Amino acid sequence: MLARALALAVCLAAGAALAANPASMRRLNEAIELLNAGKLAEAREVVAKLEGAALGPYERSRVEQVTASIEYAQGNLGAARTHLERARDSGGLNDAELAAVQFQIAQLYVADEKWRDGIAALEAWFAKAEEPGPAAYYLLAVAHFQLGESERALAPAQRAVELADPPNAAWLELLIALRLQREEWAQAVPLLERLLSLAPDRKSAWLQLSAAHAARGDRAGAVAPLAIARRAGLLRDSSELRRLAELAFAAGMPARGAAVLREALAANQLEHDPATERALGNAYLAARDYERALAPLERAAELAEGGDDFARLAELHAQRDEWPAASRALRQALAKGKLARPGQAELLLGVASYNQGELTAAGQAFARAQADPAVRDQAERWLRLLRSETGVTPAASH
Repeated sequence: MLARALALAVCLAAGAALAANPASMRRLNEAIELLNAGKLAEAREVVAKLEGAALGPYERSRVEQVTASIEYAQGNLGAARTHLERARDSGGLNDAELAAVQFQIAQLYVADEKWRDGIAALEAWFAKAEEPGPAAYYLLAVAHFQLGESERALAPAQRAVELADPPNAAWLELLIALRLQREEWAQAVPLLERLLSLAPDRKSAWLQLSAAHAARGDRAGAVAPLAIARRAGLLRDSSELRRLAELAFAAGMPARGAAVLREALAANQLEHDPATERALGNAYLAARDYERALAPLERAAELAEGGDDFARLAELHAQRDEWPAASRALRQALAKGKLARPGQAELLLGVASYNQGELTAAGQAFARAQADPAVRDQAERWLRLLRSETGVTPAASH
């Protein structure tokens, strides 16, 4: 892009240079035509014939500009910059041309990641520019940002976005990055929405918009961007899908969270592991869809290494007075072991057995529960109740 811009500037100026050497200008125009046609080697050969010639300031400036264009097109940024500096110093450029060349020099410093030199060149250009455009402010912001000078990058980044209509997506991304870095969530949200109106397939922006809403405490607002991205087919990573489900749950939309997990499991975007099945079951429970909650909770319990999921499932059965199902789940929990609260499981097994009229089994479970200080008092009360009913003191059975 820079090569064509330089060549065009030389071509227009050459036509107006009545005082220039006609032979030299013919060769310059020939080099420009070859450059625009992409024939770089041929263009270089033509310009080389002018290097040793006796040229005036005007012609010398044009030769240096064309040579800079050739070097840039071949990826030689340092050489291109050197020739532009020679063009600047030739004495053959008017004020407008000097400003244009100075800006191109600054661009090349930035393109070559010479950030400090780029800033100096841009500041020299800004000092003389009457109406700096948004691209100049963006370059200055980029250079400061790359040097870790975020505070100094913010103002030019903001100005670049303000001046452009519409702004370049990359300019918006830089300003967004600065706002997020400063945790200025309220300012980042409209910028992200503006970026997404220009580039709706920008997955990272949807994720950032969701995170910005979440950081502001707007849980429902955090769900919407991820839901849109999912409908657009942009969310495929398991962690992103889990995040969407978790946000929906936290925002009081458990049915939506359950739908996300169910559909992701069906599409093999999530593994049928204990954590996912447990999350799906809990989402159904929060949505008061008890019947649909049971299957994933049972799968989570079967897949888990320890018995805590079976114990949790037993509690749910107990809440519904489904005592046989509660007993089965508790026996599976105790058989698997690794329980966080084994005494609580024994106590509930005793209650489930009692409610089914299995008093001997109930007494044995209560007796085992006595070993856990956390539930000892409750277990003893149940044992006293059994003694009053049966006159027998149960012994623990292992």
